[in-house]
Amino acid sequence: MVAEAKSGGNHEMNLAWQFITKTNVSVFLTGKAGTGKTTFLRKLREISPKRMVVLAPTGVAAINAQGQTIHSFFQLPTGPRIPGMESKEGHYRMGKEKKNLIKTIDLLVVDEISMVRCDVLDAMDAELRKYRDRNKPFGGVQLLLIGDLQQLAPVAQEREWALLAPYYSTPYFFGSRALSQIQYVAI
Repeated sequence: MVAEAKSGGNHEMNLAWQFITKTNVSVFLTGKAGTGKTTFLRKLREISPKRMVVLAPTGVAAINAQGQTIHSFFQLPTGPRIPGMESKEGHYRMGKEKKNLIKTIDLLVVDEISMVRCDVLDAMDAELRKYRDRNKPFGGVQLLLIGDLQQLAPVAQEREWALLAPYYSTPYFFGSRALSQIQYVAI
């Protein structure tokens, strides 16, 4: 399900730009520190005509990306989300404004994707399907997943992973069930 694009740095950023601005194909933009991922995101925010939301897994990452946390945006409870089971923790009510925003976004950007656990990405999918197209992964929203798998790994404490391991092959975002249902390019 993953197509890979390789070449020189500028060519890669131009390729990512073309996919994000001219198609609805989701993109995993990766590279070492200093390769231009943050610059790409800033430029995208400035001049893309797409209505986008920028999220990150932690408060610091959200501040750096000029976005908000995944949990705050989707009003997700903390703790692992086991597929097919409702969380025992309270799910917060989402306001009308937020629901309308979710219904109208074209692009969902997740910065520092390497830190996002597979079940969190699936929880995002469930929320997007709730307010958009129930039959399409991520409600049909284009994704831009930005991160470096050589940097921080997702937080999966031993007891949390023990609950999730029967459902997922890895705690990393690419173990997400929803992500396996879409085609995306890795650049």
